[in-house]
Amino acid sequence: MEGVLLTGTATAALEGECVRCLEPIEDEIHVTLQELYVYPDQHDKAAEHDDRDLDDETSQLEDDLLDLEPLLRDAVVLALPFQPLCMDDCPGLCTECGARLADDPDHAHDAPIDPRWAGLQQLKQDTQD
Repeated sequence: MEGVLLTGTATAALEGECVRCLEPIEDEIHVTLQELYVYPDQHDKAAEHDDRDLDDETSQLEDDLLDLEPLLRDAVVLALPFQPLCMDDCPGLCTECGARLADDPDHAHDAPIDPRWAGLQQLKQDTQD
């Protein structure tokens, strides 16, 4: 009798990028909602008697209407993945050239030259030219 209990589910479309390879991701998320919307006079009575744990975040009915936006936003944001991936085993990008490793699994580079011998490598290229 103190308000309206809203229970339901919501589906939202997601768009973003994979954190490893930066490929676009499109997905859907499903969330379950439950919130008690109290009548404004019930909230005032509870504040006077201080016998309830109502605070500024308590949802209230406004002229017999429910404002679902904050509830939906909070539920969807909390359900979002912290690090979205295009696939569970995404190998990411090559640290040297930035190539997407999922497109070329055999991607490799020559072994790096020891910086102490780099000057000799330059001499070798000069003599070949």
